Amino acid sequence: MPDERIIATYRIETPLPLEQATAVLAGEQSSGTFVNVPGETDELRRRYGAVVESITPLDESKTPALPGSRMKGNRGLYRRADVRVSWSIENFGYNLPTVISTLQGNLYELAQFSGLRLSDVEFPDSFGQHFAGPKFGTAGTRKMTGVEGRPLIGTIIKPSIGLSPQQTAELVGKLAAADIDFIKDDELLGNPPHSPFKDRVSAVSEVLNRHFDKTGKKVMYAFNITDELDQMQANYDAILAAGGTCAMISLNSVGLIATKKICDRGQLVIHGHRNGFGAMNRHPLLGIDFLAWQKFWRLAGVDQMHVNGIANKFWEDDDSVVRSMAACAKPLVGTPPVLPVVSSGQTGLQAPETYRRTQTIDLLYQAGGGIMAHPGGPGAGVAALRQAWEAAVAGKTLADYATDHSELRQSVEKFAGAHA
Repeated sequence: MPDERIIATYRIETPLPLEQATAVLAGEQSSGTFVNVPGETDELRRRYGAVVESITPLDESKTPALPGSRMKGNRGLYRRADVRVSWSIENFGYNLPTVISTLQGNLYELAQFSGLRLSDVEFPDSFGQHFAGPKFGTAGTRKMTGVEGRPLIGTIIKPSIGLSPQQTAELVGKLAAADIDFIKDDELLGNPPHSPFKDRVSAVSEVLNRHFDKTGKKVMYAFNITDELDQMQANYDAILAAGGTCAMISLNSVGLIATKKICDRGQLVIHGHRNGFGAMNRHPLLGIDFLAWQKFWRLAGVDQMHVNGIANKFWEDDDSVVRSMAACAKPLVGTPPVLPVVSSGQTGLQAPETYRRTQTIDLLYQAGGGIMAHPGGPGAGVAALRQAWEAAVAGKTLADYATDHSELRQSVEKFAGAHA
């Protein structure tokens, strides 16, 4: 352990000389303070102090990205750089919350910076021995659903709120009959009076179990167990008792440790929803990049993770989505890949560009309105998405493939304007 280090990469902006600002970063998050204190020996700093590994200067700006930076001596310029800083894992051991406190912590508060963003984290191999990571991941999800050789096709129950358990179950039955692979609760649906969690699990599971008995296909349904920890455990138990296979967690709402506690049980696939992530990620010089963020949740054991989608309805550009999908596919210190969940205003029309940019079918392609609002109904919506992916992988245009596939043709006609 003494020789192992965690390395963090930051994108910084500062009015100070880069070396001076980075030294403040390293000192603040390890042994240092704003003044030398008794007991802070050279030997202690050598063993426990953070080390600046590299500084790569970038551009300069005449205006700060964020307010509150220290102006003294800046000559009116704000310097940007990518910096790499490392810590001995003796500082925190295998304690993920303390790792996060060290790698982020007070850094965003420092007046020496007018911008700071955690871009990436490199963990030593021993973290893969201590943290098992996803129990199912991509391979396990495929095995549990029986889907091979193509993307999984999924949807979200809409309307998000207002449906009773029985109404939800009726809609699930229609989707199952359409041969869908995956269905999920919306993140806004927890345990409301109009759809109590246990009643919803019972009604939906009865339909899906009956579908399995008839067809041999187990549609994966992600019930949203997000709640206080004891109730999350009870919700988990309810899914198991009903023969379910998947639980959804709003990761940022419940936190890393509650998520890990649930993941450690290892009996259900964990679908990780990232709602709220934009607050941490949207500003290019503040917060944390998805590349770094997803690593903590994967070590905690999340199996499926939202990555947004090509030509999405939110702010994120396509390049960022592609990087996120690639990050999910990479093994992490020996733990398996996590399944990327492509969502946010998706229809079959984005399938060709998604495949062209990523060259992968290892994803859950999730459409709410893209399925539920199809002119031919949800069944036709499922068929249209599957046909769109067939065309994408075959290298055919949607227009050509739609000639002989009516569901896809209706989808193109319906949603073409939505992606203009």
